[in-house]
Amino acid sequence: MRSSFLILSILFLGYGFLNAQKKDEPIKVIEFSGKIVYDNNGNPEPLAYTNVAVKGTNRGTFTEYDGFFSLVALAGEIVVFSRIGYKTVEIKIPEVLTSDRYTWVQIMTVDDYVLPEAIIRPLPSKEHFKQEFLAIDISNELRENAMANLADEKLKEIRYSVPVDGRETSSLVIKQQARDYIYTGQMKPQNIFNPIAWKNFIDAWRRGDFKKKEKK
Repeated sequence: MRSSFLILSILFLGYGFLNAQKKDEPIKVIEFSGKIVYDNNGNPEPLAYTNVAVKGTNRGTFTEYDGFFSLVALAGEIVVFSRIGYKTVEIKIPEVLTSDRYTWVQIMTVDDYVLPEAIIRPLPSKEHFKQEFLAIDISNELRENAMANLADEKLKEIRYSVPVDGRETSSLVIKQQARDYIYTGQMKPQNIFNPIAWKNFIDAWRRGDFKKKEKK
């Protein structure tokens, strides 16, 4: 009986020692989150689309509209904050943490680039420019071609054939993300029950917007 009690006591003490040792072990994998702001005339404002990357790895993310970010990191790793127009900042996560979460607020500083003056000329000198300018053909044929290229039908055709530029693409992406944030957690409205959408569809059908363009 005494031997059984002694064995149970040893097992209980050993379990308590292992449990206490497990609690004292430093936490390695953490959730690193926080907010990135910039100084707007003394008022901190959230800085969206700031890159947050763990140095030397392929892990990273970027801030949302409110400047919030969150990623999985390891204790002791170096995190890099970077954005065009702002100074790059590096911080080190403490190696010893008492929680599996670590929060950080980073203030970004504007980085000004002073470029040397550049003068762009189409020709080597003003004399060459005068000669080429006086030799320009301004005949009626060129004027008619220019007017034809600016006609409404030609501009409509170019609208569906010329790819969008970077500014228009980024604008479309931002608008799409804004719509996704508005309807987060709920079903988006269906335009099949929207009379305005039906009117726009019928008008486009009558204009022939859906007809296959003939290749010239």
